[in-house]
Amino acid sequence: MSNLRTLYPPIEPYETGMINVGDGHTVYFERVGKPGGKPAVFLHGGPGGGISPDHRRLFNPERYDVLLFDQRGCGRSKPHASIEANTTWHLVEDIERLREHVGVTQWMVFGGSWGSTLGLAYAQTHPDRVSELILRGVYTVTQAEIDWYYQFGVSEMFPDKWAAFQAPIPEVERHDMVAAYHRRLMGDDPIAQLEAAKAWTIWEGETIALLPDPALSAPYREGILR
Repeated sequence: MSNLRTLYPPIEPYETGMINVGDGHTVYFERVGKPGGKPAVFLHGGPGGGISPDHRRLFNPERYDVLLFDQRGCGRSKPHASIEANTTWHLVEDIERLREHVGVTQWMVFGGSWGSTLGLAYAQTHPDRVSELILRGVYTVTQAEIDWYYQFGVSEMFPDKWAAFQAPIPEVERHDMVAAYHRRLMGDDPIAQLEAAKAWTIWEGETIALLPDPALSAPYREGILR
């Protein structure tokens, strides 16, 4: 029998809403758990990810009052997929606006993957607002980390998936996969954009964990991304 802890039972938000954070952006948020309980904020991964119902289940609903939100351009926030006025420091100040909206002096900050980077940036900028800092899957966006994941390293662990990730990119451009994908994702060819978006997302979905979960990439393989 496994001794691993499981997630808490499914839970629905007791409050949802949109908050205008300026620069043409509105951010979707939701609150779960015990109103008036220990305040916490959840920072999702990506950049470009979003919150999901399972993220609500990371916290004891009898103890915590948790705010979750889709970062600028993500999930239900508007405008969708916008990268205008969308930097780390914009997101740090969005967290502060949300804290003020909740009306608490301090809260626990929980972040994973890209969310760990954002959590560190927030804690360094507003240390007096952080009661505790919990980080998992720490990823700090250093050049070494980017190279390991998108150039050489993970490629040796999943060679078949790496080949699929390379497929949309001509061989002469493969010395810098991030730059090659950026050109296509930011370019004017919608077909190339979609092909690159699918390949990038499938690569991440199938390699983000040591034991890949097909459910993470299935929607993109089935053509739901459009």
